[in-house]
Amino acid sequence: MRRADRLLQIIQILRRENRPVTSAAMADELEISQRTLYRDMVSLESTGVPIRGEVGIGYVLDEGYMLPPLMFSESELEAIMLGARMVDGRVDDEMSRSARDVVAKIKAVIPKSMRATLLDTPIFAPQWIEQDVEVFDLADLRAAIRAEREISIDYTDLKGNKSSRTIWPFSIGLFPNARMITAWCTVRNDFRHFRTDKITRFEVLKTRMGKRRAVLHSQWKKTAFAMTGDPKKRPNARIAGIGD
Repeated sequence: MRRADRLLQIIQILRRENRPVTSAAMADELEISQRTLYRDMVSLESTGVPIRGEVGIGYVLDEGYMLPPLMFSESELEAIMLGARMVDGRVDDEMSRSARDVVAKIKAVIPKSMRATLLDTPIFAPQWIEQDVEVFDLADLRAAIRAEREISIDYTDLKGNKSSRTIWPFSIGLFPNARMITAWCTVRNDFRHFRTDKITRFEVLKTRMGKRRAVLHSQWKKTAFAMTGDPKKRPNARIAGIGD
């Protein structure tokens, strides 16, 4: 890798991460020595790039730094197309159209010589299992999550038990045979996971969630379920219908 490309990649690494990045981690990703990395960091700082570093913690890029648009690499183009293919047919029609629009916009700005890399990416994400149709539009759910609105649902769990709940949704999980809402359940006063195909009534309320979406997601990530994927590891944060 040319040194100029490496300097740009260092900025990209710092811009990509939401936390301090150690010199060892960056040197490992770039396949260079830490000594070389230190020289690169000095070069970047001397040109005015607002990088802050603390011994034992790592480097961060100050907010507000604008990097001119970079040309996509072949691997980045493949990642974009794979993501678009994974979205198609797995969420909702609006999201599928948006994925195709993203590909069209990228196609319009990249060099003609790279379009084949984008459009003919030999990586696919076929969907072999036909998912049950929801009684509501997933686009409405995504809009409610963005707006941080409460949702009222009627739910039939995997055992056939029916319940009505008000939930604070903050993410949607896409699994091979189901789509799952991760939410705070105000009835159980804890995190729950709801299969979208088991919701029989869906209503977006005007009231806002009691906590910000980012806060809920951060708290959920600390649960054993989120860390292990096994609802039996913790009596709470379960899939409604397995432990309810």
